[in-house]
Amino acid sequence: MITKGQKKGTVKFSVRPPNGATKVELAGDFNGWKPQPMRKQKNGHFTCVVPVAPGAHEYKFVLDGQWSVDPDNSSYSLNPYGTLNSVTTVS
Repeated sequence: MITKGQKKGTVKFSVRPPNGATKVELAGDFNGWKPQPMRKQKNGHFTCVVPVAPGAHEYKFVLDGQWSVDPDNSSYSLNPYGTLNSVTTVS
């Protein structure tokens, strides 16, 4: 799930791992595809707030080392590796 961050120019990414993952990270074109840790919340979701410039951006979650699209986002793009990336547009 993606929502607007509290600070201008930020986006909050959130995921509840479907496989019960304990290490959850976020990677995307906005952070050079370098996975960054997400924090586990009391409700079981993992969240991360990152600065993201306006425009379309591709990203994935890394769940215990396995790259995964966002299960709450049905917008995808084919990447050079023949798999899908989730896509979000920030205004």
